[in-house]
Amino acid sequence: MPELPEVETIRRDLQGEVVGRKIKVVDVRNGRTVSRHPSAKQFRAQLEGRTIASVNRAGTYVLLVLDDGATLVVQLGTGSQLHRVKSAKEAKAPHTHAVITFTQGGQLRFVDPKSYGEMFVSAAPVEGGPSLPELSHLGFDPLEDIMSWEKFWVLLSAHDSQLKSLLMDQEFVAGIGNMYADEILFAAGLRYDRHSNSLSSQEVRRLYRSMVETLAEAVKRRGSSSAGDQYRDLFGEEGDFQDQHQAYGREGLACRRCRSTIVKVKSGGRANYFCDHCQV
Repeated sequence: MPELPEVETIRRDLQGEVVGRKIKVVDVRNGRTVSRHPSAKQFRAQLEGRTIASVNRAGTYVLLVLDDGATLVVQLGTGSQLHRVKSAKEAKAPHTHAVITFTQGGQLRFVDPKSYGEMFVSAAPVEGGPSLPELSHLGFDPLEDIMSWEKFWVLLSAHDSQLKSLLMDQEFVAGIGNMYADEILFAAGLRYDRHSNSLSSQEVRRLYRSMVETLAEAVKRRGSSSAGDQYRDLFGEEGDFQDQHQAYGREGLACRRCRSTIVKVKSGGRANYFCDHCQV
């Protein structure tokens, strides 16, 4: 599924495309997309007539904040895409499960071939309560919640987990999946199976810096569209960070740091790509 850099790319594009747009009508073509609601009709009723005030992000969730304080939450699953089209007459992609038509300015379409994504409206927060209770489980955001490496060390040390598993734990840090975990760990020179409470201060600093810099660079390059991956940005274009991958998907190729061979090891049901020579 799209990870933080891909979703942040989409968020930034949406900020310039849909903020200030008034929703005229919402068409739901697959009830699974809005399954948190009792009916598609109830979902539509909370959106039609509302104006999008801002666009935010929480981990890999896109948050379209409405003028009444409620939030349309969009989670992109594997193969999911958001399409911005200028005219309702443009042909719809297969598996277009929801369409938001604006009073002026075309449509926003949710395409979800595998039905792994979802959309739901979170009510305006009650004073003193959590802003989005449905997302209260998410950990810190590695791009938005800037912290000292010492604080990061405290968080790491509180867990006795393999590093990659912890980086992918959405309750620890939100937005990192299999692909960027491999890239972050390569940049930090650390193996996927190192334990989080075994790192030296230098390794913690290196890991924190690698996490922030890898994700920021991926956003700059508009995400990764790897072979077999259906990620496209809001306008149907591919990202190009995949051309900069150092480990993920490079099994059998020379390590770009030490020229040893990148290996692939399966563990815990997932593939791990790393250099056995320069990651320790």
